[in-house]
Amino acid sequence: MQVLVINGSPKGKYSTTLQSVLYIKKHFPDDNFEVINVGQQIKKLEKPEELTKVIEKVNNCDLILFSYPVYTFIAPYQLHRFIELMKQSNIFLNEKFATQISTSKHFFDVTAHRYIEENCNDMNIKYIKGISCDMDDLLTPKGRKELLVFWKYIKFSVENNISNPISINNTPYSTYTYNTCLSENIKSEDLETVIVTNYTDKDISLKNMVNDFCNTYKYKTKIININDFKFDGGCLGCFNCASGGQCIYKDGFQDLLRNVIQNADSIIYAATIKDHSLGASFKLYHDRQFCNGHRTVTVGMPVGYILSGNYSMEGNLRTIIEGRSEVGHNYLTSVVTDEVKNDEIIKNNLVNLSKQTEFALENKLVLPQNFYGIGGMKIFRDLIYLMRGLMKEDHKFYKKHGIYDFPQKKKKTIIKMILIGWLMSIPSVKKKAKGKMNEAMIKPYREAIDK
Repeated sequence: MQVLVINGSPKGKYSTTLQSVLYIKKHFPDDNFEVINVGQQIKKLEKPEELTKVIEKVNNCDLILFSYPVYTFIAPYQLHRFIELMKQSNIFLNEKFATQISTSKHFFDVTAHRYIEENCNDMNIKYIKGISCDMDDLLTPKGRKELLVFWKYIKFSVENNISNPISINNTPYSTYTYNTCLSENIKSEDLETVIVTNYTDKDISLKNMVNDFCNTYKYKTKIININDFKFDGGCLGCFNCASGGQCIYKDGFQDLLRNVIQNADSIIYAATIKDHSLGASFKLYHDRQFCNGHRTVTVGMPVGYILSGNYSMEGNLRTIIEGRSEVGHNYLTSVVTDEVKNDEIIKNNLVNLSKQTEFALENKLVLPQNFYGIGGMKIFRDLIYLMRGLMKEDHKFYKKHGIYDFPQKKKKTIIKMILIGWLMSIPSVKKKAKGKMNEAMIKPYREAIDK
């Protein structure tokens, strides 16, 4: 695979993000990586003759890899400018794939990634979900493993022509009628996916999509319609589950949740968009999992959605779905809707959802959390620690899983930063260090690559 790396960092070869790219390059020798340091060369690339050379390389690659640090909520100016130049060139990119790698402390990395995703959509590039890395991820075994699994997924997506398009449709959705009815398919007994839905007989399009997913999916599926469950009521906010671990209701929902739904290998949620949400019955279902918002007991479980309605027009719902997956540290495989108004396209998207879920399960695909997950859990971390006398079950869970990662505990790092800050306040030392800081900063990353 011919990969063109668009390095948007103004640091060029000293970019922390680029070190992650080089690590991937080392472990996938069959892929050809070419790096263009647009972050350093942006003034040069504003010259038409220089831009033409880059556009030619874009035309000749299979995959565009945007590599950059997150600067103040979004990608750096230099990468912004390069994307402007790309659009002005009127380049035809319909057959190209693109993805992204960013590094940051996860402060609003979601808006940076959305920016790249939406611009790829503008240029008709087939976008594949990227990875948001912490600045120190490459220095840890877990971070290095996540990078390699991520790239394996990128190769899988390109080979199977799977992308994550943003469908923009301002008109009412149509009923999906294309139904394969291949119920005679022999299913693998190894893994099981639970489909949690609230459809009724009126939700014809949604039911057809669920059926087609089941028919194309190679593992076992179990459909649980929450409309059939007799809930005693909605969450009362009584904190009984926080202190004793048990819901005050005795309607059996906790057994269904823990022993059936959360005991599966992956979950697909299927619903018709109603009142800018998944409907009241799904809100009841989620609210009754009150403590699951704090105790992320389904970490590592892939999650997907099948929705009927104009999902692309529901920005708040999209944030909720992505945020829920990130806080739970679940890999969001795909969201398939019927808003495209083309049965063949919907069918293909359902097949892709099947393939993506299968890949995520078989490769234990769990990528680093982004701002939604990191920020959300830090808020809960501080809250649970403060209320640990009441929220005993949450406190036990947080201690067991090392969620109390307070920066105050990192005393060596604090002392090191104080020492460096003191040294850099000395004019002679600061002058001597000038020009060597970038080299010193990426030295540990290069050592990680060399290992």
